[in-house]
Parts: sequence; C-alpha cells; structure tokens
Amino acid sequence: MAQFDTIRSGVGTAQAARIDEGLRAHMNKVYGLMSVAMVVTAGVAWAVGTNEAMLSVVFGSPLKWVVMFAPLVMVFAFGALINRLSVAAAQLFFYVYAAAVGLSLSFIFAVYTGTSIAQTFLVTAIAFAGLSLYGYTTKKDLSGMGTFLIMGLIGLIVASIVNIFLASSALAFAISVIGVLIFAGLTAYDTQNIKNTYIEHAVHGDQEWLGKAAIMGALNLYMDFINMFMFLLQFLGNREE
Repeated sequence: MAQFDTIRSGVGTAQAARIDEGLRAHMNKVYGLMSVAMVVTAGVAWAVGTNEAMLSVVFGSPLKWVVMFAPLVMVFAFGALINRLSVAAAQLFFYVYAAAVGLSLSFIFAVYTGTSIAQTFLVTAIAFAGLSLYGYTTKKDLSGMGTFLIMGLIGLIVASIVNIFLASSALAFAISVIGVLIFAGLTAYDTQNIKNTYIEHAVHGDQEWLGKAAIMGALNLYMDFINMFMFLLQFLGNREE
C-alpha cells in the first residue's frame, strides 16, 4: 500500500486520476474473468457430478489420476507460457483450466449433499469478498506475507499428495485447517499484489502486459477461492447417506 501511494505521489494530479480510474477498470476485469471461470467450473462439475455414468468413467478407472493432477500441471504450464501467449490465448487457456478444475471437483456432488455444497459456497463467497476487500483497502503492506504463505502452500501440496496414499483422517483435518488459513491470507495478499502491480505498469502504459496481468490476477484469486471452498467443505459439508 505504501508503494501504491508512493507511485501516485510521483505523477501529476490528472495522471493520478487516470491511474485510479484505470485501476477500477482493471480490478473489475479481474473479478469478471474470475467470475466467468467460476461459472465454467461450476457448470462442468455439476454436469459430470450429477451423472452417475460419467462419474463412473472419470473416477472409476486410472483416468482419475489424470483428472486429479491435470489442473496442477496446467497451472504450472500457464505460468511458463504466459509471456508467449496473446491476451486472447491466455484467456482461453484460463477457461480451459477452469473446466479441468470443474472435472476434477465433480466428485463432490456424489459425496456431499447439494444443500451443503451451496451453503459452503455462500460462506466462501462472503469470506472471500471480505478478505479481498481488506487486501484492496488496507494501508498495511502485506508483501511480507508472500514468502511465508507460498512456503506454506508448497508444504500443503506435498502433505495433500502424501495423504492421498496414507488416507490419514488426522492429517486430512490438519491440512484442512491450515489450508483455510493459508488461502484466506493469500486472498488478501493477492488482491493487494494485483493492485500494486497494476499501478507499477500503468505509469508506463504497457497495455499488452496489463491484459495478461488481469488474467494472472484472476487466476490467482480463482485458485484462492476454489481452494478455500474445498477446505471449508471438509468442515461444513454434509455427506450423502
């Protein structure tokens, strides 16, 4: 936040006003892209998750390992390819990734009741909105949280993969608690980072880069939301009998 104020103070009043207006448009684009991706994910998850035949094909064979790990591979590939892609191609990749995530999460409709899924989604949406608003408006510099949160995230991914084979309920509970806390922190951190990144590049008018930055920002917030939802579902979800 201090960085934001410093950059704004270094330009004229008219330019500062243009930056503020551009920032609002940029954040609207980020949230818009994220919202479309959420709709894609929800649509694919519901379509597959409520179809027993499709669920059997996807999760009743070795194909389930491809479905489970494909989103992780895709997100790393996206980060490596983003500079070579056009804005349109990057946006399409994002939506394909969202569809892959929806496929990997479709099993929740067979495990949890539809009501508890909807309730957990609502709780997640409220928490996400509050945390993102905090990240956008706070005067506190959250950049120091970044390294700590990323290290925690890496540890969380490793523990989650290990627990696929161990199937430990105690470890699963610990992963869920830590996961909610990590992605709550990342939501606020990523929102502030998106804001500061825009300000840094808006001064130079790098529109192509800013277009890709909006997609990457939407991707980060999308992943924060999805992961927070899944971890909260461990606590709030009622299982099908």
